[in-house]
Amino acid sequence: MSLKIHNTLTRRLEPFAPLEPGHVRMYVCGMTVYDLCHLGHARAMLAFDVVQRWLKASGYRVTYVRNVTDIDDKIIARALKNGETIQSLTDRMIDALHQDADALGIERPTHEPRATEYVPEMLGIIRRLEGKGLAYRSDNGDVNYAVRKFPGYGKLSGKSLDELRAGERVAVNDGKQDPLDFVLWKAAKADEPSEAKWDSDYGPGRPGWHIECSAMSCQMLGESFDIHGGGADLQFPHHENEIAQSEGATGQPLARFWMHNGFVRVDNEKMSKSLGNFFTIREVLQKYDAETVRFFVVRTHYRSALNYSDAHLDDARAALKRLYTALGNGQQWLASHAKPAVPVPLAELDRADGLVQLFIDAMNDDFNTPEAMGQLFTLASDINVLVQGLQQASVDPVWAGAASASLAHKAQALLSLGAVLGLLQQDPVAYLQGGGAAQGLDEAAIKAQIEARAAAKKAKNFAEADRIRQALLEQGVVLKDGPAGTTWERA
Repeated sequence: MSLKIHNTLTRRLEPFAPLEPGHVRMYVCGMTVYDLCHLGHARAMLAFDVVQRWLKASGYRVTYVRNVTDIDDKIIARALKNGETIQSLTDRMIDALHQDADALGIERPTHEPRATEYVPEMLGIIRRLEGKGLAYRSDNGDVNYAVRKFPGYGKLSGKSLDELRAGERVAVNDGKQDPLDFVLWKAAKADEPSEAKWDSDYGPGRPGWHIECSAMSCQMLGESFDIHGGGADLQFPHHENEIAQSEGATGQPLARFWMHNGFVRVDNEKMSKSLGNFFTIREVLQKYDAETVRFFVVRTHYRSALNYSDAHLDDARAALKRLYTALGNGQQWLASHAKPAVPVPLAELDRADGLVQLFIDAMNDDFNTPEAMGQLFTLASDINVLVQGLQQASVDPVWAGAASASLAHKAQALLSLGAVLGLLQQDPVAYLQGGGAAQGLDEAAIKAQIEARAAAKKAKNFAEADRIRQALLEQGVVLKDGPAGTTWERA
């Protein structure tokens, strides 16, 4: 099964093939950097991180551009409130964005352009639009886009012009000929800092929000490219306006495939800073390890809504722990009898038992991560069964040889397919001892309690030994006694 993607533009699942054979060009709308990223931002970054990873795993060369909006009304207001320069604020927030994304294992895009670096290119598009009669100068000094003069307006959102309203990010003012028109160039205001103003043929000012993506995508990927992505909230008006600007200027389709990830919801409302119901990535990582957060996001299909709660993250942590437990069991047996499994590229995996192919088919079905992850759990279950069988005292040598080979294959598949999703990146023993928790007893304290319990058992003080076990359990630490001694992991 070859890759198929749900195209928001056509509202159907379509076979994917890049414009340039073997090379995928993808643009994703990034962050407006006036504050720390929240889990809704993480959801968007992770969704397209998985897309990028899968395209690469499938053999494509990927040029991935994710922009940074570093000039905006909210940025100006926050910088003034903080008493700092716009660049100081945005540099600091971009550094924080990178730290959060790196913590979640999100691969850096190929290019991460800043809007302020492309103002001349934006002005170039505005002049082209004005020359075609699609842009006009207002009495207040702004330059606006004449929406009703672009015949294709509304094709992405699927609404007629009469149904549409001006976007929430763009204020309607008296300078517009039509309420649906949107600003391309904002005339400078006297009370704005000088670093928020650029000279232009239209007078000093700064670009509107929408024009930046048209300029950067065209400059870095060409007038037409393969995939344009972003959150579902950007479909209208931002992406609709991008199409109007870009296609109005060039006469060429902007992107062949449009992809939109679903919202993160809290109490059935979209997580957003404007509603005040958001949790920053850093706040979530204080309670849960990064791979648990990644697992929580990735196990839901990118187009579906993602419901946030501690209960859902607790469940994600427990599920991820099951994968690590199986992987650890398999690796431990292989280490003592053969060689531990190591991840390999997708093309090198043995597909004999069908599970690898089922994973591939799921990912090729519009990046169906829930179905793909189901195959990881089947692999984990098979690994546990094989290890249990191999640990029996009276194992048939012929069966043991075949089972050992199957175990090596399945452990390698689990590692390799997990890596495609950015999962199972840690040593299983270390992960299980960490337990997916960001807090709790440290390792030294746990080992000290285990030693105290061992001493109590040696002195035949079994009541004390049981008390220590129970006390550790209440703090989320599970002890396991075996022939080699006592091991532990977090619940």
